[in-house]
Amino acid sequence: MKRDNTQENSQETASTKRQSFPIQPLRRMIQYGFLVLTLWIGYRFALFVGQLEQGGDPLVARPPGVESFLPISSLISLKYWLVTGVFSRVHPAGLILFLVIMATGLFLKKGFCSWVCPFGLLSEYLAKIHVLLFRKKRDLPRWLDYPLRSVKYLLALFFLHAVLVKMGAFQLEKFIDSPYNRIADVKMLFFFTKMSTTTFWVLVALVLLSVAVRYSWCRFLCPYGALLGALSWLSPWKIRRNTASCTDCGLCTKVCPVRVDVDRKKTVLSDECHACLQCVDSCPVDDTLSIALPRRRGRLTRPLYAVVVVLLFFLGTLAGRATGYWQSLVPADEYRLFLQNQDDPVYTHNRGEVPERDRHRAPEDG
Repeated sequence: MKRDNTQENSQETASTKRQSFPIQPLRRMIQYGFLVLTLWIGYRFALFVGQLEQGGDPLVARPPGVESFLPISSLISLKYWLVTGVFSRVHPAGLILFLVIMATGLFLKKGFCSWVCPFGLLSEYLAKIHVLLFRKKRDLPRWLDYPLRSVKYLLALFFLHAVLVKMGAFQLEKFIDSPYNRIADVKMLFFFTKMSTTTFWVLVALVLLSVAVRYSWCRFLCPYGALLGALSWLSPWKIRRNTASCTDCGLCTKVCPVRVDVDRKKTVLSDECHACLQCVDSCPVDDTLSIALPRRRGRLTRPLYAVVVVLLFFLGTLAGRATGYWQSLVPADEYRLFLQNQDDPVYTHNRGEVPERDRHRAPEDG
């Protein structure tokens, strides 16, 4: 009977809902803002490297934000900091941004994925192409979807085990100070600007897969998303539904991009929820869906949630600059040396040499 009255109930509350603040246009603006910032950082870094390749002194300063593309290096620096108390100056901005991203997962669900990450924005547009091609959303059956979702967690566990369990302080420092890691940002740039044929076709396959199956990269393969999903379980702020005012219209579930049955949950616990707030925007009854603490206390309004996401990144950057842990201490001459000797085995991961000052030391973990 409750569903039979959906249209009537929705009409009764429409005038109230129109007075609400729809967050999706603002979310899209924030996504575009971070995308433009990412492209600007990439452009500036490409100029920096290009000027070094030409043999002159760089007229453009290296942008520290490029280190956000070095999550493994940042994870290693994090453990090194926790074990030794030393905050590495090789890629310090990478560690700060890594900590900020983890903070979003811990307090704001997977807000990084749907508000900040450029690949999340790309996935949303590929999902739109999917709907245009197939005329509707075609998703994998649940019995196949669940085991495939475990792949990203297996990838995340592999990296976490390799770094947090197997590497001792000596191995951590050896990696951080290795020639391979010190110029890893340039290697990441070349991954995109000088990609191999194999890399190109792998990326094409991932794009086609994301068109065929919506959000394939984010849902099945992204280890970053897995880590944030695990942290989001601990997040005190979650999407919560007021069952007393809910009309059971099902609109929230219909618009959810990650297939959460929001209309059947009092609290959305799913590790897939990335707090895009589309469900909150779609609800025809104000104050029925919100992102809040338990018992619907401490609610974050949609505009406030947007402000907090942006503020976390702003304050993280500001803290790095204020404390001096933002600019890398790797000199331009070291980048120039790499660009002149790119084929030297010392710049490969397995052949990175231990710095001269460490060669007399024995591994601390035996």
